[in-house]
Amino acid sequence: MVTSVRSYWLLALLGLGCLPIVALAGDPDSRQVDRLETTKQLNLLIDAEWEWRLREQPTFASYLGDRRHNDRWPDVSIKAINRRYAHRRVVLKQLAAIDRKVLAPGDRLNYDLFRREFAVSVESHAYRWFLVPLTARDGIQDASSTADVVRFEQVEDFRQWLERLRGFGQYMDQTITLMKVGLKERRVHDREVMVRVPAQIARQIVEDPRKSLFFKPFRNFPETVSLADRKSLEARASKAISEVVVPAYRRLQKFFNDSYLPGCFARAGVWQIPRGKEFYAFRCRRFTTTDLTPSQIHDIGKREVKRIRREMEKVIRQTKFDGSFREFLEFMRTDQRFYYKNAGDLLAAYREVTKRIDPHLVRLFRRLPRIPYGVEPIPMHLAPDTTTAYYRPPSADGLRAGTYFVNLYRPEVRPKYEIEALSLHEAVPGHHLQISLAMELENVPPFRRFGGYTAFIEGWGLYSESLGEELGLYKDPYSKFGQLTYEMWRAVRLVVDTGMHHDGWTRKQSIAFFAENTAKTLFDIENEIDRYIAWPGQALAYKIGELKIRELRRLSERTLGDKFDVREFHEVVLSRGAVTLELLEEQVREWLGGQQP
Repeated sequence: MVTSVRSYWLLALLGLGCLPIVALAGDPDSRQVDRLETTKQLNLLIDAEWEWRLREQPTFASYLGDRRHNDRWPDVSIKAINRRYAHRRVVLKQLAAIDRKVLAPGDRLNYDLFRREFAVSVESHAYRWFLVPLTARDGIQDASSTADVVRFEQVEDFRQWLERLRGFGQYMDQTITLMKVGLKERRVHDREVMVRVPAQIARQIVEDPRKSLFFKPFRNFPETVSLADRKSLEARASKAISEVVVPAYRRLQKFFNDSYLPGCFARAGVWQIPRGKEFYAFRCRRFTTTDLTPSQIHDIGKREVKRIRREMEKVIRQTKFDGSFREFLEFMRTDQRFYYKNAGDLLAAYREVTKRIDPHLVRLFRRLPRIPYGVEPIPMHLAPDTTTAYYRPPSADGLRAGTYFVNLYRPEVRPKYEIEALSLHEAVPGHHLQISLAMELENVPPFRRFGGYTAFIEGWGLYSESLGEELGLYKDPYSKFGQLTYEMWRAVRLVVDTGMHHDGWTRKQSIAFFAENTAKTLFDIENEIDRYIAWPGQALAYKIGELKIRELRRLSERTLGDKFDVREFHEVVLSRGAVTLELLEEQVREWLGGQQP
């Protein structure tokens, strides 16, 4: 791992629950001893819990590039889930025994963020959302994708993957058990969304194991693996896929098609599950890191829709288009000048835009990440059911670059005018720049370097789209309209997400509202609405986070006037990694206070 982690036995030896050493009151040296001991306790707890997390979430460890747990899937049995819940409650008690007041400011920040992470996890347990372990967007039906983030360089790497293959049956049976309990408790998704899943499961059921997505690592061996080892590994992989993996998917297929899908809700919205509205209000707080209620968020969304609509109409006038707003949207969706006919040209366009952005980043940023990023197609077995693009961060060891994945499925429905805004969001100065800089922070615990808050991360991504003109983009009015379409898309999310999950809106009603206000194609709109159904509350974070960052920039510009330096502002915003919106405002205001003459 990138960072050294202290072991549990050392934690126990030092007596985590003990109070700091007591010395003479008022003695500066004694206060220093208190601070050192208390900081030590906090760091030991944070480090130990990071190790615990990697053990409990071995696929997450693989994602980070930590090879130690590459031979296991997570234990998703209800017993293990309850055990983890009990463990987190103990951690919160241990944390409460640490005197926050004596910590230095940086350590208090670690304390607060660490406590929030565990408190939110403990609170979420009561809503039992773990009984909904898969959606049409992700889940065990795509477990083979884990191989895409693992480095296969030595024989041991392949042997670990074989161990995962052999253990897959238990992982599947635990997942099916969760789904059975969820079905019994009426914690399920909308049937209209989940109809996508049977085809995803069917892709994993093959007669020839060598055609399995799980066999992918054995198709290209590095030179470090001998011919004899290759043959042995291929044979063992074929056997494990035929005898364990494929039968596991057949069990899932039968249960899902015969029982689960028919038992899903006939319409969208978590308001239908037990304590559904209460659960959704919790999700709103969790993802936005605010106390905003669903109704307040819904109203913010409507106001933003109206504001952005006015901006869009200004751009339409610049194009000299003769027709209504709705007719312009239809023109943008259907005119062939806005679309590529083949996937290769679409991919080349994405890569050209990112290369055009890169040299201009120094205008707006003092620091740029050391690790590079690439632009790659979304794997075709995932592309039909997922969004236009997404970003995968670098591995923690720095041996896997960041990746901006773009959807090349049906290029004829993926407009050119969204490429600039999307690239600013997913690559630079959006996710790659922000996440990579966070990973490169020094003297910061790994839970902050490799984690964070959706409101900050996605808020920054959306804010980055607004930087296009400062980076020399959006010179074409259609591209500018594309940027406004993307901003409108995030405003619409506030309305339709709260509408479906809190106010009882139907999927059809949400699709119609989306289509009335953006130039996105119907294909994209349906995929997006299905994402909001599957991931209640997550989509709220983007616009709420962006509004806060833009508010803080306006405050900084007003306060500093001619002394405002956008590079310095961005440095302050990004300096501590992804934090809650409340803490972000504190750090910007503290910086502004120090800038006054």
